Amino acid sequence: MHLTEIKSCYIGPQISPEQFVPEHFFLYLIKGTITGYDGHRKYTLTPGNYCMVRKNALARYHKQKENGAFEKVVVILDEKFLKAFQKKHSPVMQLHRQKEAFLLLKKDKMIHEFIRSLANDYNGEGKISEALADVKREELLLILLQQQPGLAGILFDFGQPEKIDLADFMNHHYKFNVSIERFAYLTGRSLSAFKRDFFALFSETPGHWLTQKRLKEAYFLLEHTSVKPSEVYLDLGFENFSHFSFAFKKEFGKNPSDVMMKEVG
Repeated sequence: MHLTEIKSCYIGPQISPEQFVPEHFFLYLIKGTITGYDGHRKYTLTPGNYCMVRKNALARYHKQKENGAFEKVVVILDEKFLKAFQKKHSPVMQLHRQKEAFLLLKKDKMIHEFIRSLANDYNGEGKISEALADVKREELLLILLQQQPGLAGILFDFGQPEKIDLADFMNHHYKFNVSIERFAYLTGRSLSAFKRDFFALFSETPGHWLTQKRLKEAYFLLEHTSVKPSEVYLDLGFENFSHFSFAFKKEFGKNPSDVMMKEVG
């Protein structure tokens, strides 16, 4: 059986599609291309590639179809499942600090065999029955930990984010469209402490700083690269194009299209 015969499959509880990752998940790409970004670097997955996306991180990805199709396998490793797994198997943990959201994994034939095995288990809608879901997740996790034992230090760390350098985090992650509450949580602060520390550091409120930072980046990209206004607003954390255009004109007195780099020749 070829992997191209496997259709998209989702195993585990549903999670929000926002750019904040609330639970760890395993991602295997069958068909198409994925480009991901986590504030530190860009990642590209092609068919046969797979990775772990860690929780309590900011991440987004764009997908590109291959011959009109895009197929992937997503396995959610939520905290409830991981605690049950830990109780049963007692994996050896070593403290592991990980800034990046995407953890690229070593290729292993056992992973490919696991993906092939899903064809016998999922229904035509790409879903695994509840009776099999935990069994398949347990099988996958045993393979991953055998392959990369260091993952245990990431997957079984159930603590909340620790207090970190605020300026460094915000300057790396201002392009993500998440709430101020998420930024506070990820920097290890209460909302009130986050706002207080932020103002002490930047001399302005988080909301105003984020808008200004994003607009200045948008202006630079439009003026110096071939990017179009319709392509830039989502990558800079704006909710929609109307909001971006309104804020841009209010700040600079001109429309985004008026700033676009003119082609030479």
